[in-house]
Amino acid sequence: MAAFSRFEWMIAWRYLRARRADGGVSVMTWISLVGITLAVFALIATLSVRAGFRAEFVDTILGANAHSTVYSSVYQTETGQTSRAITDFEEMADRIAQIPGVIRAAPLVKGQVMANLRSDNAGVEVFGISLEDLKGLPRIANPETSAGDIDSFESGIAIGSGVARELGAMVGDTIRIISPNGVQTAFGTSPRINAYEVVYVFSAGRYDIDRTRVYLPFAEAQSFFNKEGSADEIEVMVEDPDEIDAYSLPLLQAAGDTALIWTWRDSAGSFLRALDVEDNVMFIILSILVLIAAMNIISGLIMLVKNKGRDIGILRTVGLTEGSILRVFFLCGASVGLVGTAAGVVLGCLFAIYIDPIFSFVNYIMGGGVWDPSIRGIYNLPAKLQLADVLSAVVLSLGLSFIVTIFPARRAARMNPVEALRYE
Repeated sequence: MAAFSRFEWMIAWRYLRARRADGGVSVMTWISLVGITLAVFALIATLSVRAGFRAEFVDTILGANAHSTVYSSVYQTETGQTSRAITDFEEMADRIAQIPGVIRAAPLVKGQVMANLRSDNAGVEVFGISLEDLKGLPRIANPETSAGDIDSFESGIAIGSGVARELGAMVGDTIRIISPNGVQTAFGTSPRINAYEVVYVFSAGRYDIDRTRVYLPFAEAQSFFNKEGSADEIEVMVEDPDEIDAYSLPLLQAAGDTALIWTWRDSAGSFLRALDVEDNVMFIILSILVLIAAMNIISGLIMLVKNKGRDIGILRTVGLTEGSILRVFFLCGASVGLVGTAAGVVLGCLFAIYIDPIFSFVNYIMGGGVWDPSIRGIYNLPAKLQLADVLSAVVLSLGLSFIVTIFPARRAARMNPVEALRYE
């Protein structure tokens, strides 16, 4: 047997579409409908943007940086100096590469220098890396966002799009790299200055990476920074970055007793935890908005019950039970919640799918500058539509709509037909 009979649906529909002059509450119905629609839309849109921002942030980390980095602890050299250089980097990289799940282990040389082109200067961080390992970085080797020929890397230098913009450099230009820690002379340390042709310009999708990062061939970087025969760290890429913590012990065992491990979660963990907290807080706040919108259903149903008191009395007199009356008015409120939720889901999904043209339109209306990548780190506002987010919004909206509907529906069901018809 169906939960609601046909005549209950018929009566509920007549009440919902009745004009106020006939005892209906169409205005309150529309207010409730619009309120729930906007609340569900805001909830899905916000959750989609938060999911997209997190996915984009993590993807730029994993696509342009090591999943885990192996360092050496400080030790004393034969000359009595302290150092963290890895002299057996080739053997260490081979041992790490043999760990199950490790895709690549690449030695790196790093240093901070100044880049110069004509009268423009920019502080950059140089990564010395081999061509094969550079091609293993998805965000760096992406041909859709890059310019130049990555295969020519061994004969020049690769720079980020932000560095290129800061210097006004293009593929084919020659830039100078200046390091204050150069050649030791009798008069002190003289700066080391080398010139390199720009053969590749990349865009990793992160403002801070594109603005500061420069890649040199590994051997050239060793020579430039006076680190022949050593590396600063071993860059490790794994099959499943989300399980990077499980690789820590095997990495330490393969790297040796003096090794230290730094994972991508260590560098971005606090930010990701802040995003998790913000996600939970935003969900709670927007849930309150859905509750407020659902409360309008109570107001509309209370007015409807008051206006339909005579009808309730007549229906009870001709034999309708309290359960039938309750179901009629429950259908009135639940239908509003159901239609509003469906409309909100459609609008929220459309917003997430077409966020790029929507954002471009907003940016055009505001005259540009709405999104500052130097502050937010990424270049555009992303959105990722997830089934779990949509379902959570649907369950929340329908649950609240159904719950708040019960109270005025019970009031209508318990109305005494004698009292309802006394003055008719």
